Amino acid sequence: MRLWLLFLCGAASVLAQPFSAGIKAGVPLSDFVNATQSGTFDYTSQTQRYIFGGTAELRLPLGFAVEFDVLYRHLQYSASGNIAGILTTGKTTAANWEFPLLLKYRFVFPVVRPYVDGGVAWDALSGLSQTISQAVTQGNANPFAVKNNGATGFVLGAGIDIHAVFLHISPEVRYTRWFTAPVTDVAGLLQSNQNQAEFLVGFTF
Repeated sequence: MRLWLLFLCGAASVLAQPFSAGIKAGVPLSDFVNATQSGTFDYTSQTQRYIFGGTAELRLPLGFAVEFDVLYRHLQYSASGNIAGILTTGKTTAANWEFPLLLKYRFVFPVVRPYVDGGVAWDALSGLSQTISQAVTQGNANPFAVKNNGATGFVLGAGIDIHAVFLHISPEVRYTRWFTAPVTDVAGLLQSNQNQAEFLVGFTF
């Protein structure tokens, strides 16, 4: 009986912890891919200057919290050059999804509370599409520079939590180091940026 009471009390204490959810949006401070022009075959990256998605947080005792985000950005890059004497151009697009799982600590202040966070992140590409055009033909192909559809990395961030009545506004600067580069050209002219920086603002209730 005592074990059941202890279990119920423990479960109630976990469920009683404040839970919040909302949206998160921002801008990348670094390009998704590093593109190089060699003169013979050139890559260009069209970085989309927005990131958005959802966020959820479970607050723990002593100023700690666990946060999980689902963030989206659009990936696009182009290539052009001569292949066997034929002018060839290509365009690759994809949806890039990022899933950070973070442990957060808030410092004790009355209204504006600085915080730091860190954890792991998973990255995934979906909807990959590549269109190749030559002087006389046009068609679709698998993106040859995409080696795999995902990556894993670690995350560090810092920001402030502004509590405005029922709304929490949380601007943050976040850094992610990816362990692998999903997009890698064999000639070394195109590669995923393994150092990623972002400015994000969360709005949670």
